[in-house]
Amino acid sequence: MDRYSRMVQLLKVLLPLAAILLLSTVFLFSRSIETNVSGPFTQQDIRERIEGQVVTRPHYRGTTRKGENIRVDARRATQGGNGTSATADEFHGRFDLLNGGIITLDSKTGSIRPDKGTATFVGDVVITTTDGIRVTTDLLNTSLDEIRGDTPGQVDGTGPIGNFTAGRMTFGADKKDGPVHILFTDGVKLVYEPEKAER
Repeated sequence: MDRYSRMVQLLKVLLPLAAILLLSTVFLFSRSIETNVSGPFTQQDIRERIEGQVVTRPHYRGTTRKGENIRVDARRATQGGNGTSATADEFHGRFDLLNGGIITLDSKTGSIRPDKGTATFVGDVVITTTDGIRVTTDLLNTSLDEIRGDTPGQVDGTGPIGNFTAGRMTFGADKKDGPVHILFTDGVKLVYEPEKAER
């Protein structure tokens, strides 16, 4: 056997051995993989979501006939049962008006009924507008089909001209395609602050 043939025979043995050696070092020196990784939810969280039909971060998006955007979000929502309706925690709403103004709505809880075109904000409701009005109340009913809402109970608020209270508040357009107005009724009391109005 000549020298070339002996070299080929030797390489047939050495090259596969070198390949096996390289592969073994890859597995020997690779980092260990953590197989006991905990998920973002505890067993109790998973059980509550299954039993209570919980939805995390639900959101609703819509547009009125006039082209105004309506958005409603919550931290989590639970399906109703036994005569109770579905409710959501940390309820937030936003109405984008055509004139560039924005009405934001925040409450502890709330519910949304897309089938009826309504959303209800309940508990420590805060209504703010981009023109400086901030109103608090216990309950606010709003429409999802148009920019409209009303509070059946008392409201307290602050605005560009001072502090006020009223027995009821409504907002919406007086005419079909008119601008959105906020109306306070049923015993309005205003503490006028001239310095605040001049700012």
